[in-house]
Amino acid sequence: MPKSRSPFQEIITKLSTFYGSPRPAKTTDPFEMILLENVAYLVGDEKREEAFDALRDRIGLSPVDILTAHDEKLLEVAHLGGMLPAARVEKLRRIANIALQEFNGDLQSMLKQSLAKTKRALKKFPGIGDPGAEKILLFTRTHPVLALESNGLRVLLRLGYGEERKNYSATHRAAQEAVKPELKEDFDWLIEAHQLLRLHGQQLCKRSEPRCAECPLKVDCRFYQARGSLASRSRDQ
Repeated sequence: MPKSRSPFQEIITKLSTFYGSPRPAKTTDPFEMILLENVAYLVGDEKREEAFDALRDRIGLSPVDILTAHDEKLLEVAHLGGMLPAARVEKLRRIANIALQEFNGDLQSMLKQSLAKTKRALKKFPGIGDPGAEKILLFTRTHPVLALESNGLRVLLRLGYGEERKNYSATHRAAQEAVKPELKEDFDWLIEAHQLLRLHGQQLCKRSEPRCAECPLKVDCRFYQARGSLASRSRDQ
């Protein structure tokens, strides 16, 4: 862990200064967030939101809207979201069925349960694991957790928060536990932190070929320091 690393709140401030304020979330409704996650597959944010907008405009975003829609219309929307459109049509109908059968179409009431119960309930939906459930809990302002998807997690690990474990879930928990003492219990700040970490992982701190020279966090970054030490040793040999 680099001795020079800034406190986490300062790290988020550096990212905010570098990127500016993130744009507002597409939706903060729990059912709509689940639809947004599942309406597209392996596409960028722009294509995902295009498919979500089409679902809203052509079919509707309620469980009943989706269950009563013609397959052809759902398939048209699913085609906008990338590969395997027929499988996504089935997913969207399954999501609507779960919402009606298990929650009477009211996910807002379900969010009033304890953190553990709410996460278990959300994970009944396809495409929603611990990271997705925590994002819903954060953006609905239900529980103040730092939700991390893969890009944000990679940034934290490279900064020295947690370390790679035997599987993704264990790595995710390790990073969250490591950063937890430095967090604010403030929804606005946590949402911004989530968005900025994700954006940084997408733009500069990429999985392969990270653009370290341009990074506003390089003086804080264990990964950058290790790369520099390795390069220095290589030159000396």
